[in-house]
Amino acid sequence: MVNLIRERALVADDPWLHIADEDPVPADGDITVSWQRWQEEKDQLGTRNGRLGVRLDGDFPVEELDTLLELPLIVVHFPAFKDGRCYSHARLLRARHDYDGEIRATGDVLRDQVAYMERCGINAFEIREDRAAEDALRAFDEFSVDYQGRSNRAFPLQARRA
Repeated sequence: MVNLIRERALVADDPWLHIADEDPVPADGDITVSWQRWQEEKDQLGTRNGRLGVRLDGDFPVEELDTLLELPLIVVHFPAFKDGRCYSHARLLRARHDYDGEIRATGDVLRDQVAYMERCGINAFEIREDRAAEDALRAFDEFSVDYQGRSNRAFPLQARRA
């Protein structure tokens, strides 16, 4: 089971199902597929009943981000704490491409990272079952001032002072 936080609130029921590359695609329902599968089966996936999202990893070619802007959900996967490439994917989606859909973090999403992930534009977080989602929620409010700009507030602190 995964604990989901969306827009700084716990979500009881998530309609999205992550489909592995080797699994059959259900005819109905909201699903996510890998970038690779989306590339190969884009036309067939577009004929199903339900919404479609795409999962990205750190190796995703950033020059392809603009091909995803019509999707309601983009999932960025953090395989380990030390791999931060998906921070850049999220920031580029929001700042350069004006993506306004859901960007969801999966994988090794740690309490100490959620506030920073949010600053880059991620607005949903799958917290692993062995971690407390309620604890991760408290991390959003630990800092009252941002020194850097963020995806939803472009000006850093020094610019806001004036």
